[in-house]
Amino acid sequence: MRVGFVGLGAMGAHMARNLHKAGLLASVYNRTPQKAESLGAELGIPASATLQELATRVEAVVSCVSADADVLEVTRQLAPRLAADALLIDCSTVAADTARRAAELLRPAGAAFLDCPVSGGTEGARDGTLAVMCGGDPQAFERARPLLAAMGRTVTLFGPVGSGQAAKATNQIMCAGIIDAVAEAMAFARAQGLPLEKLIDTLGKGAGSSWYFVHRAPNMVRGSYPAGFRVRLHAKDLTICRDMAARFGVSLPVVERMLGEYAELIARGHGDEDISAAFRLKAELFDPHHGTPRD
Repeated sequence: MRVGFVGLGAMGAHMARNLHKAGLLASVYNRTPQKAESLGAELGIPASATLQELATRVEAVVSCVSADADVLEVTRQLAPRLAADALLIDCSTVAADTARRAAELLRPAGAAFLDCPVSGGTEGARDGTLAVMCGGDPQAFERARPLLAAMGRTVTLFGPVGSGQAAKATNQIMCAGIIDAVAEAMAFARAQGLPLEKLIDTLGKGAGSSWYFVHRAPNMVRGSYPAGFRVRLHAKDLTICRDMAARFGVSLPVVERMLGEYAELIARGHGDEDISAAFRLKAELFDPHHGTPRD
């Protein structure tokens, strides 16, 4: 199956490379043409100048873009040129309703839509070990499985279109609580004067460990937060979670707390840092008394 890739950001470029390693990638497209041209030259495949051009070259498209409006616009532009049995596999994180609207946009053309958001950070995207949460028609999912397996280690169909996004929203709530707890614990440990590298090595093997602790607590030690998952993007995702919960008349405390912290980080100019930058706020709980208990 010839596959095109749309959206060559921090995650997408790695995912496209893994499709190329599997012998599936036929063309790439990015809103900023230079990214597509650069990756195309690296991999020896054509960069499409437009989404319409990409659609004519492939039998399936994988997209990984930032926002709900982007997903719908990509779908609108692809729809007229996609073959009747084509697949659009969207790995963006958006609202479940957005996924359902995208599927409706493709229905007249006979193409199938799968919402397949991913988790595992830039490391998982690079290594092809992402967890992929899917929603859509089971037959379309089976056709897409080889593509998804090239990008992820765990690939699961949860139900009809929108189910993948609901699963990803669940994941984002968990990530919010975990990164908040890790940041708070690391600020506490620093204030106690503990050797933080040793702490990460030891607690990383204990009951309180998590992927975020092992992979992002080192950012907190270095005071450097290179974008793995940007603060502003997680804030966008948690806003989706808030809206989904509000339909049940529910406010989620973890979500609300982290949205408040992220708003503060964004206001200070840290919105494009990794979410481990939550440590900035937690460290301030102990400053200027670093290393000494409060009276």
